[in-house]
Amino acid sequence: MLKHKKPRTRGKFSFSRYFQKLQPGDSVAVARELSLKFGYSKRVQGRTGKVLEKRGAAYFVEINDLGKPKKYLIKPIHLVKIQEAK
Repeated sequence: MLKHKKPRTRGKFSFSRYFQKLQPGDSVAVARELSLKFGYSKRVQGRTGKVLEKRGAAYFVEINDLGKPKKYLIKPIHLVKIQEAK
């Protein structure tokens, strides 16, 4: 897990990830953006889950944590859409 960014990328983030649109039912992975505040523990980093709904500017995501489903409200900059296998 990354603890800091490289010097040339510090403070910068992707606008396309910041404004990305997700639909309910999309599979996503949590990949926290280091230049912005995350608000959750580091153990959520790298977990995958499903988008349940959009609430304001963030998405309600259900993630299995040690076999139990937990729900998190995460901004889209910290989410990466996963392509489902066909």
